[in-house]
Amino acid sequence: MSLRKAAVNLLKPVQGVLRPSVSGLSSRSYSAVAEARTVLENELDSIRSAGTWKGERVITSKQGPHINVDGSHGSILNFCANNYLGLSSHPEVVQAGVEALQKHGAGLSSVRFICGTQDIHKNLEQKLAEYHEREDCILYASCFDANAGLFEVLLGPDDAVLSDELNHASIIDGIRLCRAKRLRYKHMDLSDLETKLKEAQSSRMRLVVTDGVFSMDGDVAPLRGICDLAEQYGAMVFIDECHATGFLGPRGRGTDELLGVMDRVQIVNSTLGKALGGAAGGYTVGPKPLIDLLRQRSRPYLFSNSLPPPVVGCAVKAVELLLASTEIAESMSAKTMRFRNKMTAAGFTIAGTAHPICPVMLGDARLASVMADDMLKLGVYVIGFSFPVVPKGKARIRVQISAAHTNEDIDHCVDSFIQTGRKHGVVS
Repeated sequence: MSLRKAAVNLLKPVQGVLRPSVSGLSSRSYSAVAEARTVLENELDSIRSAGTWKGERVITSKQGPHINVDGSHGSILNFCANNYLGLSSHPEVVQAGVEALQKHGAGLSSVRFICGTQDIHKNLEQKLAEYHEREDCILYASCFDANAGLFEVLLGPDDAVLSDELNHASIIDGIRLCRAKRLRYKHMDLSDLETKLKEAQSSRMRLVVTDGVFSMDGDVAPLRGICDLAEQYGAMVFIDECHATGFLGPRGRGTDELLGVMDRVQIVNSTLGKALGGAAGGYTVGPKPLIDLLRQRSRPYLFSNSLPPPVVGCAVKAVELLLASTEIAESMSAKTMRFRNKMTAAGFTIAGTAHPICPVMLGDARLASVMADDMLKLGVYVIGFSFPVVPKGKARIRVQISAAHTNEDIDHCVDSFIQTGRKHGVVS
């Protein structure tokens, strides 16, 4: 026997002890997967039994006030999209996307600082800064990313961030990433905000953070009072304008314009995925030094691919349309109040005030889900919202009015709510 073969034979028993058999590994791996599967199925069953299961309906047409839905016959009225101005299917917006696709390609296959910046990205950033009347702008893949990328860069352990308790999940997640002292104030409560500002006086910088419009209830942040307190206690103000950009305020600039504080709010984050074309993308507008620093250090910006050219092309055209005219935005108010007034007169409770987000408050999660399904049978697409999207006991059907809806569309929606509400004992 050769020395090599002898060595191999000697090692075989040792290897058998040190290395578990393949069948043993497979058995343990299968057991772990089976156990995880049981845990997951139990969790899913608890969601179903609570009536909070969130199914996904399949739309077989382009987004708009009238859509086709898989399993339904004929055109369905859509009353739950964030397509506030109807621009997601506007012919000029769509054509701009087609032209950008043909000229600039499907995507950049890269991040911005490597080889992912095109002239159209810079053009869109310039137009958004102009639209919001701020110094500069930086684009992100989504506003969730814009919120995730801001606070960690701006705030350090010597700073403090003061956040409304009902701020959007992306704001909450973004704040968790920063090392600043975190203080949460009661929802839209200026007295509690002042108390928290006093607590933060020893911090180097203080940033008050709020949604401009809170998306679940359609209520508008008290920005005048927030700015007054911020100036009194030496703080800056940040607002998330996803549900305001394009249609709130005399020129549609947002909550800060609506309340006359554009020059008192330092940082604005918003989205391209709602009123401004409805595709994807988010952005931050604010002081140029901040935007420059975000380009250097903001992780979602540095490590995410550039926005695809068709998305950028659509957004550029949407902003151009809004810069040229306020006509589309102006039609929103009357249609919103038509729906709210008719629903209130019918006996429904509608949260919020004059915002096109019109939550029909029902309380019970299962009721919200069942009523939404019954509405679809009547030709109206709405969705029931329940925990964890909204607090337990505050389930609702959130209706969203679009400038593209006609008065006849709104009246049909109201009539369908009345018919469904009577069936389930919500209204008499």
